[in-house]
Amino acid sequence: MAREKEHLNLVTIGHVDHGKSTLVGRILFDTGSIREETMRKLKDLAKELKKETFEFAFVMDKLKEERERGVTIDIMHQRFETKKYYFTIIDAPGHRDFIKNMITGTSQADCAILVVSAKDGIQEQTKEHAFLAKILGVNQIIVAINKMDAVNYDQKVYEQVTEQVKKLLAGIGYKVDEIEFIPTSGYKGDNVVKKSENMPWYKGKTIVEALDDFKVPPKPIDKPLRIPVQDVYSITGVGTVPVGRVETGTLKPGDKIVFVPSGGNGEVKSIEMHHEQIEQAVPGDNIGFNVRGVSKKDIKRGDVACHPQDAAKPVKEFTAHIIVLNHPSVISKGYTPVFHIHTAQVACTITEIVKKIDPKTGAALAEHPDFIKTGDAAIVKVKPTKPIIIEKQTEIPQLARFAIRDMGQTVAAGVCIDTVTA
Repeated sequence: MAREKEHLNLVTIGHVDHGKSTLVGRILFDTGSIREETMRKLKDLAKELKKETFEFAFVMDKLKEERERGVTIDIMHQRFETKKYYFTIIDAPGHRDFIKNMITGTSQADCAILVVSAKDGIQEQTKEHAFLAKILGVNQIIVAINKMDAVNYDQKVYEQVTEQVKKLLAGIGYKVDEIEFIPTSGYKGDNVVKKSENMPWYKGKTIVEALDDFKVPPKPIDKPLRIPVQDVYSITGVGTVPVGRVETGTLKPGDKIVFVPSGGNGEVKSIEMHHEQIEQAVPGDNIGFNVRGVSKKDIKRGDVACHPQDAAKPVKEFTAHIIVLNHPSVISKGYTPVFHIHTAQVACTITEIVKKIDPKTGAALAEHPDFIKTGDAAIVKVKPTKPIIIEKQTEIPQLARFAIRDMGQTVAAGVCIDTVTA
């Protein structure tokens, strides 16, 4: 497969009803990434299900169940090209109970479109997703002030919502003067790929033009190989095929490989990306790779594929910097929620709150406090209930980030700063 254009992973984030899937469907349709006939079928299906305005969203929500419920569940990978790049869109679900996918999605993204409805302004998930994006290392972002058609393309509404979002993003640590705020209608197509005639007052870029301002992050190819496993398939006549995104290092057919912490190992026969065989996979590539000498039961989601000579070591304890995003009461010593680390989900116990720190400056506010609550940042010690793979922020930041989930919501997010290996 020829790699003419550089590649970026793009995540769409924002509140559930703010039109993310429709916006994405519009991008794919107007850039010619989906065919007219596919669109026609989706339109008919949308009519049948009495969801006429959903046809663009249908492009992403391929699963039948999703179509009937009208919500996005799983992460769909779709690709499209701009003048400069080709993008894989990771459509992150907005619904609360799907936020674990949002975390898996966002931790793989190089850049994001934050979608905010002009009609409703900032909602709780707008805040949560923006926070998570920042903590998970997504530093490049554009904002779509969407559904402008629903507010009669009113410039005042656009300006009010833009101000709200600027405040939110500046508070989290984004440089707002470097961010484009684009008034759009995903449903009507305003300022997505084509310049809008309904908003002559807006002189800025369309979404697709703004995407070309993103920079390709340097690819950490000189680091040890790390591929967190998202799924494992056993394909008749082919064999065992783990699927995941290369975070660091490179992978070639013929490489010996080990899956940690499970311990299965084998040899790579071939590598596929977007249904084409490739001779080398580099960071950022979402791949399936056929491994000889290992069976599906030897590998689990959450394992990390490594070269044996510099494999990751299972961690039995780690120190982390966390921010409490949203906890109904307080977090104290002994708390054991589920940590989402790359593709792994493991219950871990907070064994010690080392100190509470100022989230903006990092200065210590209190040593060994009894508890921390929503809005607090802290350094904590963590003991997983079983060995996991997590890396230090200073060494392999791609595998250092995590989110903490409890009671159906993301209660905190953070990064690993030190590890104790088994």
